Amino acid sequence: MGETTVTTLEGREEAAPQTVTDTTEQVFLRRLRTPRRPRFWFEILLIAVSYWTYSLIRNAVPEQKADALRNADWIWKAEHQLGIAVEQSVNHAVNSVTWLIVGMNYYYATLHFIVTLGVLVWLYRSHPGRYAATRTVLFCTTGVALVGYYLYPLAPPRLMNGMGFIDTVLVHQTWGSMASGDLKNMSNQYAAMPSMHIGWSLWCGLTIFALASVPWVKVLGLLYPALTLVVIVATANHFWLDAVGGILCLAFGYTVARLWYGALPYSLPRTVGG
Repeated sequence: MGETTVTTLEGREEAAPQTVTDTTEQVFLRRLRTPRRPRFWFEILLIAVSYWTYSLIRNAVPEQKADALRNADWIWKAEHQLGIAVEQSVNHAVNSVTWLIVGMNYYYATLHFIVTLGVLVWLYRSHPGRYAATRTVLFCTTGVALVGYYLYPLAPPRLMNGMGFIDTVLVHQTWGSMASGDLKNMSNQYAAMPSMHIGWSLWCGLTIFALASVPWVKVLGLLYPALTLVVIVATANHFWLDAVGGILCLAFGYTVARLWYGALPYSLPRTVGG
């Protein structure tokens, strides 16, 4: 039933290969890859569950203190060899300006979430056709970062022994990093590589730069990850190389989205059907 036959040169009839299943699979895959208008309730649920899962897994990774400190020593030595080990100088210089370092403490603690959620809302409202693909970049970036936390425990500079870094949240008694002060027991302090402050802020910056229509907003988009890089170093929460790890994770996220959708998220249609 449903099979077609062909006549060979010898005159024998043979059944032609069945292609209905293959066609159905291709149609199904094409539908999955085709951008559709995001559903508000689904996106809220997805973001909430995803962030809860991310936090649960990140904080469930064993806090391998000895390995984390050993890796931090290696990173610090490697940066000296590369001539980029200026984190301590930046940390001390910014810490000497109280209003500046307190502002950076709050920046580190809050904008990481506020700006990222703000960009997601903006995409949802103004670029629904690009929302799913761009959100996929963010989710894949975050997912692969969890692998880094598990495989490469790393202490932040502020927790290194005898290196003279200043934990600016403790010194200035500001509400800041979840890994400092009274909140330190709620977060894995040895999950510094890769830096998702950089991964997420660069995702925000590139998205704003690519899709914003106002020139000065595009500039702000590029300044945001640059300023975030200064903040994570000045507060002694990350090394420069942690930022490189975050960039590599983001590159992985863009690669996955490009392979899945067949194009970079920003080149997809701005609007889609229901």
